[in-house]
Amino acid sequence: MTGEASPWPHVVGLGDARRGATLHLVADEAARGVIAKALDIETLDALEADVALSEWLDGVALDGRWRAAIVQICGVSLDPFETSLEGRFSVRAVPPGSPNAPTEQTGEVEFDSEAEDPPDLLAGESLDVGAYVVEHLALELDPFPRKPGVEFEAPEEPAPPSPFDVLRALKRD
Repeated sequence: MTGEASPWPHVVGLGDARRGATLHLVADEAARGVIAKALDIETLDALEADVALSEWLDGVALDGRWRAAIVQICGVSLDPFETSLEGRFSVRAVPPGSPNAPTEQTGEVEFDSEAEDPPDLLAGESLDVGAYVVEHLALELDPFPRKPGVEFEAPEEPAPPSPFDVLRALKRD
């Protein structure tokens, strides 16, 4: 993860993560408020995650599963509505200076949608597990939330003015 401040920090040292651990994270009310503000959603009523940390090359692998209950504002009716979300993620990360770090490519880049993602480059000798959970929650948010059952109805186009209406308006002047 980059050096940006996380709305839900849960920092683990790289050495501890490499030894392996399973974390069960539950966001308290204060953390949920900060996360909701950071993600621009109305409220975050619940957020839990189970993340397994294990050694991967000279870095760490994270395998996580998360669940959230959120309230968003419908983009059509402007009514708040609740949504339950869940997801899984697998991320690999390496420390700075690692020979396994992704190399910066110049020129044309080939994209292979079937290839594994390159590992993340950590900013230091620790990783923020909470930031990874929030990042994957953010990826699941609908950018145009719509309350179930609400349909957008386009307003009727105004009829073009009749040439006779235009002439009548000129005659009045």
